[in-house]
Amino acid sequence: MTAWDLWLEGRLADGRVVGPWLLEHGNDPGITLWDNGLVMDELLDVWSEAGEGRCVLTFGVREVTDGDRTPAARVPAHDPDVVQAPGEVAERVQRLAAYAFVHSHRGVLLAQLSDRTHAPGQWGLPGGGVDPGESPQDAVLREVAEESGQRVRLVGVLGVVDGHWVGRAPDGRLEDFHAVRLVWQAVCDDPTDPVVHDVGGTTAAAAWVPIEHVASLPLSDAWRGVLVDLTVPTTDGAGGSAHQT
Repeated sequence: MTAWDLWLEGRLADGRVVGPWLLEHGNDPGITLWDNGLVMDELLDVWSEAGEGRCVLTFGVREVTDGDRTPAARVPAHDPDVVQAPGEVAERVQRLAAYAFVHSHRGVLLAQLSDRTHAPGQWGLPGGGVDPGESPQDAVLREVAEESGQRVRLVGVLGVVDGHWVGRAPDGRLEDFHAVRLVWQAVCDDPTDPVVHDVGGTTAAAAWVPIEHVASLPLSDAWRGVLVDLTVPTTDGAGGSAHQT
């Protein structure tokens, strides 16, 4: 099930827009574009028609050439503790969510996962699911406020991080889960001590963390690569960019 239809389109170097193509449940966006003769580059734009339940991700793309290597197919992961009962069928869920890499003079804003998740105590980006009728941009502002009490402004989209696995939801349901997480860069001009307002949810705590300390925290698998890319200086002194998939 999903509250959104997710579509991918590409923008070529000459400005032509190609697509869109539906992102089917569990499919990797990069492979979806590859199957349509395109190599995916950075995420350029996100726009939505909330009344239609339609969200479109626009990527910079180029046409596939003979020298390009076919991307590896993805196999859904399985939570290690999952035991499937005889005859039990995993419910298909594709979830659109929005997150923010927020920075201020106090550091980077991170959220700690609660014991309602499979990674309690680990840290990641604040954010969460996009509600029906809500734009992803409005969702990320709402989620950051709920999980940390911070008011932020979005300055650009960073990328999309998706994953596909089979596991159990907090209520015990077995799910074939496809998470599509949009990531924005955001600034907090007036940071305060973070407070979690969504008590009893998936966020146990929030904190401003000095950028040089982020990589040393116990980061969740979903966000470790992204946060290391964004916070650890490269050889030229600059951080990396968000993973695309």
